[in-house]
Amino acid sequence: MAWHCSGKTHMELVENLKKANIIKSERVYQTMLSTDRALFCPSMAYEDAPQYIGYGATISAPHMHAISACLLEDSLRPGSKALDIGCGSGYFVALLAKMIQPGGTVVGVEHIKELAEQAKENLRKMPDTDEMLKDGRIKIICADGRLGYPEEGPYDVCHVGACAKEIYQTLKDQLKEEGRMVIPVGDDYEQYIINVYKDINSRITAERLFQVRYVPLTDLPKNYSTF
Repeated sequence: MAWHCSGKTHMELVENLKKANIIKSERVYQTMLSTDRALFCPSMAYEDAPQYIGYGATISAPHMHAISACLLEDSLRPGSKALDIGCGSGYFVALLAKMIQPGGTVVGVEHIKELAEQAKENLRKMPDTDEMLKDGRIKIICADGRLGYPEEGPYDVCHVGACAKEIYQTLKDQLKEEGRMVIPVGDDYEQYIINVYKDINSRITAERLFQVRYVPLTDLPKNYSTF
């Protein structure tokens, strides 16, 4: 897929995503408008493309964040619990947190310690997410994302920001009934976004949507770069 939604400013980027019908709801539109990507992305923040954020990691393209938020929106209600796997610099954690207030909680899981700390620093740049960090409505955990974070589960939504080899049973188990998960699944050659739903009887359905390209959800490299 080719995307042409880049902007010179944050507002222009979000407006372009809406005009292209990638942002499909007013709630996602307003949430993205209130969350400046430049606070979470060190360079080329308004380009509609993945950007390197250090330590071998990238922040996903804005159109992918918009699509994921729209896919999860029906389960993002006040008081919901959300899990963000591979939370990177914290941008999607911020979106999730804003969409489930009042009373909602988000756990961001990142296996690179320095990125987990960076996510906290970035979230402190906005008064609302800073307050949520302080009172525990946002938690950033340094851990293996493939295991989820059962200590705070089960979750209404799970977003996975790196490509998994499969839809891990651990993550399915941590979804509530009527919970949703968006996860890229595949290998080095072929990856797809999968829209996962757990029904009221705990049956799982998984719909393959479209092809993507994500960094893998893997073990921490022994000698990962800080640049």
